[in-house]
Amino acid sequence: MAERLLHDLVTASAQRDAGAVAVVEGERSITYGQLDEQSSRLSGLLAAAGLRRGDRVGVLAEKSIESLVAIYGAMKAGAAYVPLDASAPPARTGFIAGDCGIRVLASPAGLARTWAPLAEAGAPLEHVVALDAGADERDGLAEAVPAGATLHTGDELGGHPARVAARTIDDDLAYILYTSGSTGAPKGVMVSHRNAMAFAAWAADEFDVRGTDRVAQLAPLIFDLSTFDLFSSACAGAAVHLVGRKAAMFPAQLRSFIDDHEITVVYAVPSLLTLLVERGKLSPGSLPSLRLVLFAGEVFPTRHLAALMRLVPEAEYANLYGPTETNVCTFHRVTSVPADDDPPASIGVAISEDEAIVVGDDGRVVTPGEPGELYVRGATVMQGYWGDPERSARTLVPAPGVSGPREPAYRTGDLVREEPDGTLTFLGRRDNQIKRQGYRIELGDIEATILQHPDVVECAVSAVPDDEAGARLVAHLATKNDLDGKAVRRFCADRIPRYMVPDSFELLDALPKTATAKIDRARLAKQAETAGDSHT
Repeated sequence: MAERLLHDLVTASAQRDAGAVAVVEGERSITYGQLDEQSSRLSGLLAAAGLRRGDRVGVLAEKSIESLVAIYGAMKAGAAYVPLDASAPPARTGFIAGDCGIRVLASPAGLARTWAPLAEAGAPLEHVVALDAGADERDGLAEAVPAGATLHTGDELGGHPARVAARTIDDDLAYILYTSGSTGAPKGVMVSHRNAMAFAAWAADEFDVRGTDRVAQLAPLIFDLSTFDLFSSACAGAAVHLVGRKAAMFPAQLRSFIDDHEITVVYAVPSLLTLLVERGKLSPGSLPSLRLVLFAGEVFPTRHLAALMRLVPEAEYANLYGPTETNVCTFHRVTSVPADDDPPASIGVAISEDEAIVVGDDGRVVTPGEPGELYVRGATVMQGYWGDPERSARTLVPAPGVSGPREPAYRTGDLVREEPDGTLTFLGRRDNQIKRQGYRIELGDIEATILQHPDVVECAVSAVPDDEAGARLVAHLATKNDLDGKAVRRFCADRIPRYMVPDSFELLDALPKTATAKIDRARLAKQAETAGDSHT
């Protein structure tokens, strides 16, 4: 692929077929030709506003046509885009915007009430761009603009020529994604064009993304799953269908969305696909348009994966693995329906752009069969954490076992084992390993056992510090058929050692989710700490 920069993908697709649909949002759509032109005009507006190469542009928005114009326009101007969660507290969003020095904010007019609080929380805003607003709304919006900042509206784009993209090299930053930090402050993962393109181009080629594909964009822009939806689709000139928050939350609506739009490609977290299986009212042969189902971000309970494969048998399935710091670095195609009691899907082998290295506690590369921490080196590995060289140095280290010039490897903190066939088995997190009654326990091991129960829909286990046992275990469950905690306790007692059986079971309608649709383990752990032993 000749394109080296992410925004070049849109331009190349527009040159191939300017009339091809690029993005669909409800009843609205935009072609690749229009997306290329509008993002180029926005680039001109940003340049005129003083945006410089290497600056950061905050995109505070739900998924929309305008937010994608903003993303590509920012990159064409030589800047990196920083997606901001519109539902997050202003203090958190303000911290992020202040941390990476966002001077330009792209936001819909409907979020105008958040602009001033964002600046008050630390964002050094100088320009606010409301692409969905016109000249007639300018006076009403002006009051919401932070003091000293200039408001720009969508009607201004017509006054700026479709600017040739700023000079950018592929090692320049394309975007910064903020993730939770162990200290409580979000950490900014810096991703270059080269990093992102390595994954996007690989995925488009590996999974044969085509111009005729209709790709459902389920992930919010703050989640790295969204980069496949946007950039692998742009590689091929495929149409991205933006899935609204309601459709992403309610399985029956998601099923209808896939059917109504004849979606061919879905990339989602397993918890969402599990709910689709359990509550999406699927029957054998459902969702006939789907040809590819990709999943990542969590372990997919085997029986739910098997059920989905039986219900949607014509699709291909693959497990993609990788933290935000590497995007996807390994993958595994699931080619046959597993038995319900099989272990979770392998995380497979390294993608062609990366190398996976399994390292023991003593820093040596271990032999196949030995567990160790997964290190990843290669083209998808991030540039580091924004403004935090010490954290970057702790996680980006010389690659073990590699002689000569060493590009850094990322320490994932994930424990894996290389099998005889070269594939990797995910064993859990270093930071999710606890000691209880003197035994080492992986919480994921307990969760995998509980998820084998046919009436358990979702599960997460929290470890609460306990002076006597070392840890008190609380299982948080979403169940069906009036399953109670005592029945799950008996189920566990038949399958795992007594010291691994949770002390209490909290029954919920559904487990809380983060903005990226993963189980909100931090919230559950906090609940467990304050709940005591009241749940049985």
